[in-house]
Amino acid sequence: MAIFGTFLGIIIGFLFALMASRGLLGNSIPVRMLQVFAKFLITFMRTIPDLVWAIIFVMVVGLGAFAGTLTIAIDTIGFVGRFFAEEMEDVERSAAEGIESSGASKLDSTFSAIIPAAMPGFITTSLFALEKSVRGSVVLGLVGAGGIGMELNSLFNWMAYDRAVIVIGLMFILILFVEQISSYARSKILDGSFKGRK
Repeated sequence: MAIFGTFLGIIIGFLFALMASRGLLGNSIPVRMLQVFAKFLITFMRTIPDLVWAIIFVMVVGLGAFAGTLTIAIDTIGFVGRFFAEEMEDVERSAAEGIESSGASKLDSTFSAIIPAAMPGFITTSLFALEKSVRGSVVLGLVGAGGIGMELNSLFNWMAYDRAVIVIGLMFILILFVEQISSYARSKILDGSFKGRK
């Protein structure tokens, strides 16, 4: 649930970030209107808590993991959309301007220069999003959106507290494991990007 929801959210979040970033797709009036609309959607998705999204999706698609996956995807779009846009806006534009001066379009220069330069930031943000999703997926089950939290909720309802403690311990180990892998991957990516700049 966490992995698929995060993957879906990262793909859609990247598209929203591309539309929301200043000057990447041009400066015409339709492009600026698209930028405002994309920023509004990113802010809207990020503002509403994931538990509220979970309740909405449970009402729309019913109980289970599909509602949880959609919730995680929406939450991830809001999270990565903002940071992806900021990372692309912070990239040094000289390489992109050089490509444009040779006759390439804004879109060509974005995919040739801006996105590759922002890629280390994209990867670290995506890993943070995965950590966030693993933690969030546990809570979503408490409102019927599938996952381990749903099992935990049923154990509490049946007053099987001994088994609930075991599930909580396993959840802690799972989250710790994901965080350690994510931290290791981020350190390798950042080391590689800094070495590449030297």
